[in-house]
Amino acid sequence: MHNYESRPAKQRSGAIYAIGAVLLLAAGFALGMFFMSTRYPMIKEPLFKQVNDSYVHVLNDYLNDTTPEQLIQGAAVGMVDALKDPYSHYLPGEKGKAYTDSYEGQFYGIGAEMRQEDGKVMVSHVIKETPAERSGMQPGDVIIAVDDVDVTGKSLQDLLGIVRGEEGTKIKIRVQRAAEKDPLDFTMKRAAIPVHTVTSERLEDGIGLITISRFAEETGKEFKAELDKLKAEGELKGLLLDLRSNPGGLLQSTTEIANILIPKDKKILDIVYKDERRIVSLTSKQKEKWTVPIVALVNGRSASASEVLASALKESAGATLVGEKTYGKGVVQGYKQYKDGSVISLTEAQWKTPGGTWINKQGVTPDHVVELPEYASLHQPPLGTELAKGSYGDEVKLLQGMLNTLGYGPSGQDGLFDAQTEAALRKFQSENGLTSNGKFADATSHKLVEMLREKLGREDTQEQKAIELLKQAQQ
Repeated sequence: MHNYESRPAKQRSGAIYAIGAVLLLAAGFALGMFFMSTRYPMIKEPLFKQVNDSYVHVLNDYLNDTTPEQLIQGAAVGMVDALKDPYSHYLPGEKGKAYTDSYEGQFYGIGAEMRQEDGKVMVSHVIKETPAERSGMQPGDVIIAVDDVDVTGKSLQDLLGIVRGEEGTKIKIRVQRAAEKDPLDFTMKRAAIPVHTVTSERLEDGIGLITISRFAEETGKEFKAELDKLKAEGELKGLLLDLRSNPGGLLQSTTEIANILIPKDKKILDIVYKDERRIVSLTSKQKEKWTVPIVALVNGRSASASEVLASALKESAGATLVGEKTYGKGVVQGYKQYKDGSVISLTEAQWKTPGGTWINKQGVTPDHVVELPEYASLHQPPLGTELAKGSYGDEVKLLQGMLNTLGYGPSGQDGLFDAQTEAALRKFQSENGLTSNGKFADATSHKLVEMLREKLGREDTQEQKAIELLKQAQQ
């Protein structure tokens, strides 16, 4: 009897265990799904199945080779592009690293600035006390090989990617120098090359000119160093701050400069996040009172952080703005970098000036609207542009405008590269050390732009107005 009764008891017990195991598995699965959907909310979306199905289909059946990494990175790029926001981007791998490097105070390379000319990459400037200078490289050297690999035909960006690398690693650059029959080899070690974003110059009547090209990691420190240098050269009676064509950059370095120039506790800007769930007000932490008059130069390419500083100087420090209406980028991007170097830069907030003005797509209007000479709008034709007698169109018109501005006109029928255009171009080339063949290519293009830039430096109506205002403030 005992044996008989004990048998069904064991069977029931086994059944209970089996049911318990199933329940545990079900509970575990449910918890797992809950965890996954919480951590990866995209899984809950009905269209996720299509994304996953497309991924599997492409990976298994696409005729040519691809990789999971390539597909997933491409999906991330497409997702952010779908926002149709010009300031939001997903930058995979090396592009992400390049993005973050551009804001750092240095990169590792050889210290040779380069430009593309007539299908070649040549050295345009050698930075002092860098590997390139110590090795003997010179402006005008054409780079033909890196580490014995021919780089002829590579783009400037591709070559920069090859030349830059880890600190202390060796690199061999082969160049062709105009005065030498045979190529020259230079072997050097990559080193830290500082990225300078601030320059200064002492003008007449105690006026200091500081130009900020963009706001990078070290821009605040650079500004302080240049300001100290100007003060050491003599009494500073006026500050001319050139923010023209400054595309912006890091807010931190912008506020570091604002903390020097804007009175303590005065507002710099308000940052307003989505649905106003968070508002951050930044005020000046000035330590030493600033008493020198300030005039800032702006134009239509002054954007983002440069607009932050310009509007804060105007509204909180009583500075005067001169030039043209700014670009109007009143939104703020946050960025996140992943382990593989990829970066997502996403528009997360908008900002308003100390006076409460939203400037996005509106810009900042200067106190004194001053236009540059008409020729300032002449731009360099795209690299690789070649023009000769018989050519026609906008690029010919641009060339003729450059020649006329520099005093080499009349340059022929508008938009047509005729005999008169050829004669004017030959004269320009002959008088400026170029091959006088009457044909337009990169070398001629660079020289034209260089001379136009020098001319504009002498005839800068915006800078002249700013200096006039600073002199008046001293009286």
